[in-house]
Amino acid sequence: MIDVETIAVPAETFASPVDPRKLFSNGHPLEMEIGCGKGGFLLRQARAHPDRNYLGVEWANKFYKYAADRMARWGVGNVRVVRTDAKVLVMTRLVPCCLSVLHVYHPDPWPKKRHHKRRLICPKFAEAVVRVLELGGRWAIQTDHADYFEQIKDAVSGRPELQEIPFDDADYGTVSERTETNYEIKYLREGRHIFRLALRRVR
Repeated sequence: MIDVETIAVPAETFASPVDPRKLFSNGHPLEMEIGCGKGGFLLRQARAHPDRNYLGVEWANKFYKYAADRMARWGVGNVRVVRTDAKVLVMTRLVPCCLSVLHVYHPDPWPKKRHHKRRLICPKFAEAVVRVLELGGRWAIQTDHADYFEQIKDAVSGRPELQEIPFDDADYGTVSERTETNYEIKYLREGRHIFRLALRRVR
């Protein structure tokens, strides 16, 4: 039986740089989802791949609590969820080469120009992702915001360590360009176009 206290990781755990793989008592590879929301994608992947570990990062407190409770109700022991600032976490709190996969689906686009500096994905963030991904690691990104997607492409294009790869990969939760996150489902129903990008760290 897995309790919520085990799954819900206190933010203080990441007060200084740590190896998030140590949140688990095994040596399985670790995938992280930024903006895990209610945990639908995490739950589906964790159940399908018990030989992998998953860390969900969520800032909204009600979603963080819901996701942690959801994992406990399903008895999923290979997931941990933390409520913290994902940008700070990736850029300053994770040790190098600790992630096998980073999932970033529909980050807040901060559409007003004066708020663009708050966007998660920028050149400095891309540099940090290269540092925390293991060699061969995957970074999958999805957004419905065209302007933000152009910024994302600009942010990663200058990184020779990253090589674009097919976004579709059933092993990592994407089939026929569908990841089935709550936002994706909602936005497709609204007729919005979804922009997708997947990258691999090659050096």
